[in-house]
Amino acid sequence: MDGRFTHAALTGVLRRLCDRLGLSHRGARLVKFTSNAVFELPGDRVVVRIVGSMNLRHRARKVVEVARWLAAHDVPAVRLVEDVLQPLAVDGHLATVWHTVPASGPPVDGRDLGRVLRQVHALPEPGFALPRWAPLDDVRRRIADAEELADDDRRFLEDRVAELEHRLVDLRTVLPQGVLHGDAHLGNLIPSPSGPVICDFDSTSIGPREWDLSTLPVGVARFGHSGEWYRQLADEYGFDVVRWAGFEVLRQVRELKLTTSVLPIMRSHPDVGPELKARLKALRAGDTTTPWTPYR
Repeated sequence: MDGRFTHAALTGVLRRLCDRLGLSHRGARLVKFTSNAVFELPGDRVVVRIVGSMNLRHRARKVVEVARWLAAHDVPAVRLVEDVLQPLAVDGHLATVWHTVPASGPPVDGRDLGRVLRQVHALPEPGFALPRWAPLDDVRRRIADAEELADDDRRFLEDRVAELEHRLVDLRTVLPQGVLHGDAHLGNLIPSPSGPVICDFDSTSIGPREWDLSTLPVGVARFGHSGEWYRQLADEYGFDVVRWAGFEVLRQVRELKLTTSVLPIMRSHPDVGPELKARLKALRAGDTTTPWTPYR
């Protein structure tokens, strides 16, 4: 049985969306596909983002509201194409359309991430409702929406979610709570001629600022990212989350989210299967040091 998110299926959605908006799909390039399918349309200088899980479509409207709110506060972030009513529904899929960021300028580093996070964290709560931080909610939804998942893996993941949710109840944070980006890593920071801009607002919520600071050190441990990047982030932001007693719990939650992000596309993109198995093996064994390879 074909998956719901094969390249052919997504390209069909893209073509119908382009026909509706008067855009050209010729030369469209799939930039990324894990949680969302991100297509660049070079002829129109726009990016189309198609939600990659049927159980996470509810986040698309929030993404639009957050993007407009950040623009109103002059936060350096990607900008929506504003003459399009968004999000757009196409054959059961939801999509958003963005202006392309000219990718130029020096590579981003931990200082850039620290500066943008300080700016986001300084904002007052918006006039629309943001959800409370619930980092395991999307994990549950992805497990329920999994295209292919062995019964023993499903049981393990469900038990892991329950265990970590219990540990989060007792988490004691030290930074003020407020608006979070939710997935603050350097891959979500794009260099541009006027400086780095941040993207991906799927996980934006109200919660502990420590969560935004925990992503980069997990990337150092699992994906071989530069330890200097994390030192830059801690210095720029003024807080070393790794030295905080609650970091271990956030690390485990983050790794579970990183592992389960591809569950809704397993049948559509079976090439991610071996890496998923490797990550599940590490989680089962309590292995915190074996490097992981980014899902492709």
